[in-house]
Amino acid sequence: MGAGKTTVGRALAKATDKRFFDSDHEIEARTGVRIPTIFDIEGENGFRAREAEVIAELASMPDIVLATGGGVVLNPVNRESLKRNGVVIYLRASVDDLYLRTCHDKNRPLLQTADPKAKLQELYEIRDPLYREVADMVVDTSRQSVQQLLARLMKDLELYLHENRTA
Repeated sequence: MGAGKTTVGRALAKATDKRFFDSDHEIEARTGVRIPTIFDIEGENGFRAREAEVIAELASMPDIVLATGGGVVLNPVNRESLKRNGVVIYLRASVDDLYLRTCHDKNRPLLQTADPKAKLQELYEIRDPLYREVADMVVDTSRQSVQQLLARLMKDLELYLHENRTA
């Protein structure tokens, strides 16, 4: 969380003339409540069940850019669905950068703890290997503007697609 999935995803969709979806926003639109409310009422397990339904549906859609919630990789079914249906780009950032980007955001239920930076470190240690397992590309988002990141991403994606069309 805080790596830039939604911001970069929107920019990538616009640059590639594809539709953009954010799985968290889709869950909020379908339930009519914010993610923290779902966590309060249903807990993380309830949220993750909703997330899996939305991911299965969205990942099967053609020609889209999909930004997922940070914990989507915890579910092996989600990882398989994402991997099977598209190019998976892991936007990687350091824990320090993630903390700076999220420290004032009250819409992140998992970070509503006494030590959010320690929680980010814990989540990173669990999630990073899972992201790497599913990723076709890993892109470091640290200390880059969205425009710089998008330019690099477009170049890397073009190269990846070219190499994998001829392989």
